[in-house]
Amino acid sequence: MKRLLDCTASDFQQMSGGDLKQSILASEGRVMISEVIGTVNPYYPAVTNAEMAAAFGADMILLNLFDVNNPIVQGLDVEPDTMVQTLKKLTGRPIGLNLEPIDEKAERLEQLDTLPEGRTASAASLKRAKELGFDFVCLTGNPKTGVSNTEIRNAIERARDVLGKEGLIIAGKMHGAGVAGETGGSIINSEVLSSFVEAGADIILLPSPGTVPGFTVEKTAQLVDEVHAKGALVLLTTGTSQEGADVDTIKQIALNSKMAGADLYHIGDAGASGMAIPENIMAYSIAIRGKRHTYVRMASSANR
Repeated sequence: MKRLLDCTASDFQQMSGGDLKQSILASEGRVMISEVIGTVNPYYPAVTNAEMAAAFGADMILLNLFDVNNPIVQGLDVEPDTMVQTLKKLTGRPIGLNLEPIDEKAERLEQLDTLPEGRTASAASLKRAKELGFDFVCLTGNPKTGVSNTEIRNAIERARDVLGKEGLIIAGKMHGAGVAGETGGSIINSEVLSSFVEAGADIILLPSPGTVPGFTVEKTAQLVDEVHAKGALVLLTTGTSQEGADVDTIKQIALNSKMAGADLYHIGDAGASGMAIPENIMAYSIAIRGKRHTYVRMASSANR
């Protein structure tokens, strides 16, 4: 199995979820995920946000606010059923999907948004995501959605049933998502982490140090160690609009996340029009793996 650092588009085409997980592990903390929104006008309308993020160094692309029952990626004029496969061909990257495990019983901190079923982590949405050809799913919550840790665990079990043994499942919270008792340093604890891994998650999502109050390098490193001891990987996230901060802040978050033991790194979609500021994607990538690997990823053709 190649480390993901050395993989090209043709390698990704042949990978199962299990292969992708092993490839990430072999890369020793040098894998970058960029989250993008396809339903808004792209940062530059001549290309999709996914293509732009890939061009600036992202190894994997995560679609947010994507409704599996009404697939839309602005800048991509193709049949809905071919949309994900076309995006994979254009970017040469694995493409994943955010789905949201909403907890109707959770205590709310604020007024919540109402989501269509195609954005929720229902069994039907998971099945449709598999049909569309997504390479992985991420079970997490956007702001004001009411996603709780309890429902994330339930959704992991559903996802494993639908996607099977080889499906790649990422799960966790990068902020409170409007739920009381799951904010700041209380977003997650050891017991919750264990339940996620036991339910079948391959990769646990946690906030990067400095992105959520109370998440220091030391605290995050302890949680990362606990996840690794249980055989799962860790994705450390920047999903608090700091993806739109200055480059120096991005570099600090990146290095702190690496010190905390991340296997892969996430940069969110709020920096520009549905994606991180492109320069910040590149700066994050250079911070965790240098110009060599960043420039090769940026330059590598989707036809390789």
